[in-house]
Amino acid sequence: MERPEPLTFAPLPDRAYAELLSQAHPDHPVSEDDLARIAAGRQGDEHFTREGAFVGRTAVGAVQTGVPRMDAHEGWLDLTVTTAEPDPGLAGELLRRGLTTLAQAGAHTAVTRVREHWWDHGFLLAQGWREFDRMWLSTLDLRTLDFAAYATEEARALAGGVTIHPLSDLGGWDGEPERHYALIHALLSDVPSREPIVVWPYELWRTRMAALNPDPRGLMIALGPDGEWIGTSQLAQPVPTHPGMLHNGLTGVLPAWRGRGLGLALKLAAARAALARGFTHSRTGNHAINRPMLGINGRLGFVREAALVTLVREVGSGQ
Repeated sequence: MERPEPLTFAPLPDRAYAELLSQAHPDHPVSEDDLARIAAGRQGDEHFTREGAFVGRTAVGAVQTGVPRMDAHEGWLDLTVTTAEPDPGLAGELLRRGLTTLAQAGAHTAVTRVREHWWDHGFLLAQGWREFDRMWLSTLDLRTLDFAAYATEEARALAGGVTIHPLSDLGGWDGEPERHYALIHALLSDVPSREPIVVWPYELWRTRMAALNPDPRGLMIALGPDGEWIGTSQLAQPVPTHPGMLHNGLTGVLPAWRGRGLGLALKLAAARAALARGFTHSRTGNHAINRPMLGINGRLGFVREAALVTLVREVGSGQ
């Protein structure tokens, strides 16, 4: 696409970047608050760059590099390219610029994420990126849940002294953080995914959870009869661009307690708590190979959307 003025680059603050991301993909708007929470969880020495591409004073694109929140494998860095309008020429320029930045930072693998129905998906595949993983995004209208229909299964899950409590009743974030982290670490390490999940170290987990500030009333913890923390469901993070919606993060149960319906019971408890706080929708993402959780979500009525695809490519290969 021929431009009336040369392309220039300059730092792009969160507000302008959020506006650009939302313009590029109106079906997936991003707020300044979303970006601010992510920024608050970055470590001081963590690699991060962001530049806006300008024609005159108008931001027409952006290139951002950083440490992935997921897939933070050794030598991997995230590369996100955004154009205000579909523009393969501009996107190609931004990709080359971003790959050069990653090479200078010592990365050997670039990783990015894109919804499979966006134009960027086909463009990136044509540029030599390949699919590494995919997650199914889905949304549930909590008001449609017939809790009575699951009463027998809930009773079975809670038989023998198992109980479910919101984190707020267990001392909140500062109650037993080491015990909470041990549960999260064990569950994330066992999530069915393309590669084992890289779990944040304890101190980084504490920092990022404080930045995200999820409501402890929406974090459900299952306790065994002896008080052991055996499972969780996290329906606690509001989605700023969708009033009434919460992000459903990790739901999981330790291996010894699986097969009794406790994952379903945890999700139902989290749904009740969300409705009581005035929320109406839950949105989640699951790895495509995580069939047990996809099955639970299907039973509850989650409506599946286009997949979020993780793409990778070697840094320096044909850039």
